[in-house]
Amino acid sequence: MLALRRWAVRSLSAPLRVRSLATIARDVKEDEILTPRTVGPYMSERLEEFKPERIRNFSIVAHIDHGKSTLADRLLETSGNISRQERESAQFLDNLKVERERGITVKAQTASMVHRDPKTGETFMLNLVDTPGHVDFSYEVNRSLSACEGVLLLVDCSQGIQAQTLATYYAAKERDLHVVPVLTKIDMPHAEVDDSILSLSSLLDVDPDEVLLTSAKSGEGIKDVLPAVVDRLPPPVECDPNAPLRCLLVDSYY
Repeated sequence: MLALRRWAVRSLSAPLRVRSLATIARDVKEDEILTPRTVGPYMSERLEEFKPERIRNFSIVAHIDHGKSTLADRLLETSGNISRQERESAQFLDNLKVERERGITVKAQTASMVHRDPKTGETFMLNLVDTPGHVDFSYEVNRSLSACEGVLLLVDCSQGIQAQTLATYYAAKERDLHVVPVLTKIDMPHAEVDDSILSLSSLLDVDPDEVLLTSAKSGEGIKDVLPAVVDRLPPPVECDPNAPLRCLLVDSYY
């Protein structure tokens, strides 16, 4: 049952244009696939008790090295999935050997978190996909978006909007996904926070106040991210629970 709660893209069949990245793909072994994880402290509630209106499926998308995996680890810590020590020891979701050796995300990883709304006391199931940022693994991103209703569009405010920022944004919009803008690394010495806010709000055509300001390294602003996921992203489309199962199968454990 835990396997059904967690879903992960595990295809590396997209054509790779860079020889070194093709080597990375070949280095991925079956025994390195992510194993199931806990979904936090509130799983005394059975899965079926999470009605569709209390579920959010979302992805973190960004340019390479803009901090997606670091933010994902912070969110897992915030929701109680992992401890501070686990977060600080390594990139928790980048658990393939090749990813830790080379410092990039190769395979989209997922985790389910349970978030309690401090205003209402309701609990929500938040299904997160942490995706690769490198253009040669964009197939992973596109498959991940097919399972989501919204995304966190992450921008490193010391670098600003980059090529893959635009590519992933337009991919999300093509699928009519809701987009939450998030700036990260706001504590960096060369961070251009004000300029990045204006650029990101202009790209998304939203009020600058809607841009979340975070530092996954220091934890600043992280407490605002999960409430934004609940408030700004829609739940899955309502369906007939008695109808035959139709789903996107992206990973399995046995």
